[in-house]
Amino acid sequence: MRDYLDAFIVAGLAALLLITFVIRIFYIPSISMIPTLQVHDALLVDELDYHLHPPRSGDVAVFVPPVASQGDEFIKRVIGVPGDTLRISDGIVYRNGVALREPYENEPPGYDLTIKDYGIYVDGEPLDPRQANVPPKALWQAPNRIPKGFYFMLGDNRNYSDDSHVWGFAQLHGRFAAGPLAHTNVRASFTGRAFLIFWPFGRFRIIR
Repeated sequence: MRDYLDAFIVAGLAALLLITFVIRIFYIPSISMIPTLQVHDALLVDELDYHLHPPRSGDVAVFVPPVASQGDEFIKRVIGVPGDTLRISDGIVYRNGVALREPYENEPPGYDLTIKDYGIYVDGEPLDPRQANVPPKALWQAPNRIPKGFYFMLGDNRNYSDDSHVWGFAQLHGRFAAGPLAHTNVRASFTGRAFLIFWPFGRFRIIR
């Protein structure tokens, strides 16, 4: 009995440490990630993942966007990573010239977009670097590729999502290079990868 009790205590302490320092709960506040995530879904987020490697294409990531007030976080899908080319045409997303297969998408985006000439162009018009996080030319490695340390994020509910087609790139670390938070104390960061819906119980599933 003592052996079973010791094992139970060790397992409980391990679970407590895991929940305290590695895993946290995130609640969905909006419709921007429908159908993958519904309003009021409760998720588990791995806060260690992005300390081990950078975000990867397709991840559903929690991060600080360049339009948030202090402490606010968004959850979106990573669509483009550093070095990628990206465009959206006739409702189809092309990454590095290849059309993405996106079974998670709610509906095709109602806008065209391309990364070119050191900027993000939506329906032919560039995002304003004073209002969106589009870094200066010196931080780009090529005029049509996502710069190092920057990521392009979209909600799965494309036409009802406040995401990179509105406010520019998310950043991995440091101050935002441009945009509304460029001169504030708010720091750019990816804070975790969502991996499981655990509530409501009927929606229990791994996030893909």
